Amino acid sequence: MKVVLDAMGGDHAPHVPVMGALQAAKDYGINIILVGDESRIKEELSKYSFPAERIEVVHADESVSMDEQPSRALKKRNSSIHIGTRLLKEGLADAFVSAGNTGAVMAISLFTLGRLEGVERPAISAILPNLKSKTFLLDVGANVDCKPIHLLQFAIMGEAYAKYVLKEENPKVGLLNIGEEERKGNELTKETYQLLKAAKEKGLNFVGNAEGRDIYSGKFDVIVCDGFVGNVALKLSESLANILAKILKEEIESHFVSRIGAITLKPAIRSFKKRIDYEEWGGAPLLGVRAPVIISHGSSSAKAIKNAIKVASQFAESHLNEHIEENIGKYGKINGN
Repeated sequence: MKVVLDAMGGDHAPHVPVMGALQAAKDYGINIILVGDESRIKEELSKYSFPAERIEVVHADESVSMDEQPSRALKKRNSSIHIGTRLLKEGLADAFVSAGNTGAVMAISLFTLGRLEGVERPAISAILPNLKSKTFLLDVGANVDCKPIHLLQFAIMGEAYAKYVLKEENPKVGLLNIGEEERKGNELTKETYQLLKAAKEKGLNFVGNAEGRDIYSGKFDVIVCDGFVGNVALKLSESLANILAKILKEEIESHFVSRIGAITLKPAIRSFKKRIDYEEWGGAPLLGVRAPVIISHGSSSAKAIKNAIKVASQFAESHLNEHIEENIGKYGKINGN
């Protein structure tokens, strides 16, 4: 398994990406190609001892800034994102990870790799904790304006990811809406509901509308929505998780009795933090392009990069894209679409 990492992507590149890559190589035994400014990458590598046989460096003359427009980034053919995705297209690696500019990563991945057969729009997804296990939410920002057929395809891709990567036996799919009833919602969700009902007759495990509270209830394994709503839900979730962790820490530190109790509860607190920590997953899979791509936060830590590399390798090993194309053909041709 070989994963390409954009060493120039993120707020603290190349230091953090290089650290994450070295941790992934050590902990998971994954071979990694670091793409970016060769001199800066090698300067970072010189600070550490690492399994040299697992780390390769490929030079890139250019990088894409975090606030750069995707249209401009597309013209930088010698950027770390361009070169990284080309290595993937040429079969020299199995997956690509970047904590760089999300819009640029998506645009360049789409330009270089192309869409899967039958997929109209790729989707960015996120994994969130719920009371039972985890919820796979998509789209979370790639497409702010969607048609019903796009949400149907997100459901198909999300179900496949939950089944073949997250190992959910028969993932339950829901449509994010303002009520459980079939008639609720706007025109987009009402029309999408009918497409999902038709897909259910062909085998998609669609179980109905999901309200906002259901993201965390464990009632659904996969929840679909347009990218505008999904991005708001994701950012709200991340903010709430951080606030809960800080409040818990402040309350424990402010009371002597709580500090004593925290010693006993330390394993439970550690487990709680792990369940709500997005860094455990490292990044968001970009579904619908012809090779595995993981997009991480610009502010990602080395731990997040390490885990994004792990998720990328799992994505590649699952042969997910083959399953998506098969299911798009099976469920996707509904009502003439």
